[in-house]
Amino acid sequence: MTSSFLSTTRPASLAAAVFLTSLGFSSCNSKPTEQAADITQQTADTTAAMADTSAAPRPVKPAGPAPAWAPNIGPEMQTVIEKLASLQGPTPPEQLTPAEVRKAPSATDATMAVMKDFGIPMPPSPLDTMSREVAPGVKARIYTPKGATGPLPVVVYYHGGGWVIANLDTYDPSVRALAEQTGAIFVSVAYRQAPENKFPTAHNDSFAAYQWVLKNAASIKGDPKRVAVAGESAGGNLAAAVCMMARDKGAMQPKHQLLVYPIADYSMNTPSYQKNAQAKPLSKPFMGWFFKHYLRTPADGNSPMISLVKAPNVKGLAPATVITAGIDPLMSEGKAYADKLQAAGIAVKYQNYDNVTHEFFGMGAVVPQAKEAQALAAGELKNALK
Repeated sequence: MTSSFLSTTRPASLAAAVFLTSLGFSSCNSKPTEQAADITQQTADTTAAMADTSAAPRPVKPAGPAPAWAPNIGPEMQTVIEKLASLQGPTPPEQLTPAEVRKAPSATDATMAVMKDFGIPMPPSPLDTMSREVAPGVKARIYTPKGATGPLPVVVYYHGGGWVIANLDTYDPSVRALAEQTGAIFVSVAYRQAPENKFPTAHNDSFAAYQWVLKNAASIKGDPKRVAVAGESAGGNLAAAVCMMARDKGAMQPKHQLLVYPIADYSMNTPSYQKNAQAKPLSKPFMGWFFKHYLRTPADGNSPMISLVKAPNVKGLAPATVITAGIDPLMSEGKAYADKLQAAGIAVKYQNYDNVTHEFFGMGAVVPQAKEAQALAAGELKNALK
């Protein structure tokens, strides 16, 4: 989930927004999810062209001491969090409207700004992109390795944002990293969001997109027999739910499910919620805000589609890779769901990264743990999709 907030009264935030626009990045949360694919490639190419490659990148170091809520935070992670704070306004996100949070700079914006600050270039991406409507009101951005002839494996990817905010651009770095390292086609799904579309809309849209891929893989150079699902945060929840829906509705089970710090428990009283209640960019109050906007009633929180850890039956689901962050309210429930799958006889690769926060996964250009996590995830996907 992204949780940075633009203040109209703070010149620093405005300057940062202007700077990011000059890089080809306006606020990641403000672009429509159905943005044309060629603009995405233009963004990557423009950023690469403007990056300063005349000098070696400088070591990424934070400006101040570690925050009280994360005394052991890694220096690169802390630097991104500091940049995020410099872009945000003083109002906590849970006190803002969805429209306001969607317009705010994101963790991706902060990462790009850190790259600029420390002279870290972004190389051109060897991927082609195109847009497709995969269900009524649901579009997807399809990433294909340049020059690919197929049939290639396909990964259906669901972005984060608490089912409320963020979009395909916000999570573009994660998708590109995984697509480049796996050699697979990635179908990144722009499911409909709350509060305009309440539960279970995002879940139903996600399954519809998965079904579209099974039926239309050949048309995008994909192999319909080699399909996996993946997602971050709310997207990790959606990927897990798609596996359950596929089993229960008689569809082909994905070959693998990659769940990166998935939302898996509505209770919000786990050990990591207690330890990381005030963490950034995701806090306990902010997570409550997401639930409030997506769920129709609190009773929806007990659905196995939301509280994965309470699902009565997880047998028959795809092998899984589950990745969590140590400075994240969602860490405990991600681990609990990995344990639940493993107890049901499902092959699970679980890895926690201690000194990073929620949203770290897409920060591979800056945060070493993100690069490690991406390599782990890509390796597990690649093996599953042989």
